[in-house]
Amino acid sequence: MKTVISFENVNFSYEKSRPVMRNVSFRIQDGEAVGLIGANGAGKSTLMKLLLGLVQGQGRITVDGVTVESANLPQVRRSLGYVLQNSDHQMFMPTVYEDMMFGPLNAMVPREEAERRVDEVLAALDIAELKHRHNHRLSGGEKRMAAIATVLAMAPSAVLMDEPTSALDPYYRRVVIRAIGAMGQTKLIAAHDLDMIWDTCQRVLLLDGGEIVADGPKESILRDKKLLEQHHMELPLRFQNV
Repeated sequence: MKTVISFENVNFSYEKSRPVMRNVSFRIQDGEAVGLIGANGAGKSTLMKLLLGLVQGQGRITVDGVTVESANLPQVRRSLGYVLQNSDHQMFMPTVYEDMMFGPLNAMVPREEAERRVDEVLAALDIAELKHRHNHRLSGGEKRMAAIATVLAMAPSAVLMDEPTSALDPYYRRVVIRAIGAMGQTKLIAAHDLDMIWDTCQRVLLLDGGEIVADGPKESILRDKKLLEQHHMELPLRFQNV
């Protein structure tokens, strides 16, 4: 099976005396949905930044076989879609349609093909009614769905998500979870919402102190109360009274 994302002995420090990533190694295969969990300060955001080439560490990171380094960043970023935690930082055009068209057109995708992608993604996410809505008039949940749509319109190999269900009401939380489940792309999802991780991922990486302390099927990690508590986390709500 094709490896889409690979970390090999990756280290990183913002300050020399304070390492943030320590010998991180893992691979994510084509089509896998992987949850990235850990307490605040565990290194989740830094790992995402390294993958996107926003910061540079030691070791080797590849996306679709291409090394993440300065010369290759345009190619790497064409393979990655990144859904930010705050949709207001992602949606910057007047309407959902214009936001969805912006990326493909700037990547030199023919307009006809970009139009087709927009309609297909909106239909797949069941949000066709948002196509010509103004972004500033969207609810928080609608804006989160629109942000996901803008990323999918780029047809990335892998989608990175940072807290995709944060600050959503129960209805839109369920809508976003269904949308994530319907995506065929490789997915890496960083979140504190362990119930959402259970619903959307098959595999979990547990980070603590910049190290991967557990990597395995969701059942073996998200139901392990002792393991989670050792790393300052709690069981998903669905298992707390079982």
